[in-house]
Order: sequence, then structure tokens, then C-alpha cells
Amino acid sequence: AHFQRVFSRWVGVSPKRYQQYLTLGHAKSLLHNQFSTVETAHASGLSGSGRLHDLFLRWEAMSPGEYAKRGAGLKIYWGWFDTAFGRAIVMGADRGICGLGFAAELGEQAAFDDLRDRWPNGKYEEAPERLDAWVQTAFGNIDIAGTKAPLLLIGAPFQVKVWEALLNVPSGQVTTYSHIAEAVGNPKAVRAVGTAIGRNPVSWLIPCHRALRKTGAMGGYHWGLPMKRAMLAYEGAQSEA
Repeated sequence: AHFQRVFSRWVGVSPKRYQQYLTLGHAKSLLHNQFSTVETAHASGLSGSGRLHDLFLRWEAMSPGEYAKRGAGLKIYWGWFDTAFGRAIVMGADRGICGLGFAAELGEQAAFDDLRDRWPNGKYEEAPERLDAWVQTAFGNIDIAGTKAPLLLIGAPFQVKVWEALLNVPSGQVTTYSHIAEAVGNPKAVRAVGTAIGRNPVSWLIPCHRALRKTGAMGGYHWGLPMKRAMLAYEGAQSEA
């Protein structure tokens, strides 16, 4: 108990969580190198593929197989756009927008790499003209009644359920991670819900910025807390207009 307290104080996480993090990192490396899930589990010191599955579901909100696929067979178009929240990198396939991130906090190259690394097995082509109409609709620059920018949600089934639940949170309102867990039918999966929210690839359109901690605290935001505050303030002003 004393060691655990000292370790947690100096490292910031418990020894168990730190070990899980190291195991997960090693497992990811093996999957990148085409190891099977069974081989990866054993090489990572786990008793079997079931334990590997549980580890990935807990920390990545997807199965090892889904992690290994990561965009294989997808043609992804991308481009940079100016928005109310600064420069945005947008990615999309033929059926809709699959990625949207912001450069204000990370810088353009890091923001681009962040999205691309989610689907490293996809084929990428810079083609902003293929995305422009969707982007203009997404940010309200084109006002067509009943029209929404189409979304292509690329993720594990649990992740997609969480993202779809976020789409039901109205603009100008907020929710909590625990409420989203209840909405997807798994009220005990608050940590996994938080992970899935953090993995949301289409920020703003899938409004993960509307998710707060149960205490009402802002919590984190992948593209930076100033961006989250700006989005909430923008929506609050729009709802009062």
C-alpha cells in the first residue's frame, strides 16, 4: 500500500494502470507488425485473446481486430478550411465527413497527423473541393432547410453508439459522461464512454464538447479546453439570439 501511494504520487497513476498502459503500447506495436491477436496476447504477457480484447475495450473503446484494421480499403480526401474556430482540417470519404479537427492548439501539421494516424491504412488525397459543400453546410455558411453535412462514422460499434448518443444532445445544452453511458445502455461503462468521447474523430459535428464531468467541471477536450469553451460560448450565444 505504501509503495502504491508513493508510485501514484510520483508517476501520477497507479502501478496497475501504468502496467496496463505499457502492455497496451506493446500490443499496439505487435498488431502494427501483423501479429495475430492470439500471438499479441501471449507476447504481451496476457493469458489469452480475451484479456487482450478487454484491455483494448477499456482503453481504446474498440477490439484489437478493429484497431488493426484502421481504415484499410478507404479512400480519404482532405483539406484545410477557415471556420469560426480557426483553421480546421477536414477529412471525408465518398459517403461523408469522417474527420474534423482544429489547429489552434496543436498547429496544422500535428492536427493533420492526429487525424491521419487514426486510419493509417487508408489512402489519402488532398482534395478540398470535394469537401467544400459539406464543410460550408457544417459551419452554417450554406443555409439549406433540413440539410446536414453527411457523416461517415469510422469506429468500433461501441464508439459509434457513444457518438450517436452525443448527436442527440441539443445545441446550447450539455450532458455528462454518466448520462451518455446510460443512453447507450451501459451505465457502468463511464470510463469506456469517456475514452470513446475522447476518440471522437469529427469534432463540432459530433458534439463531444457538450460532455462534462458529473460535477459540472469542463473535463478534457482533445483540441484544447480553450476550443471547448469557445464552442460552448458560441452555441450559448446562438441559442439566446
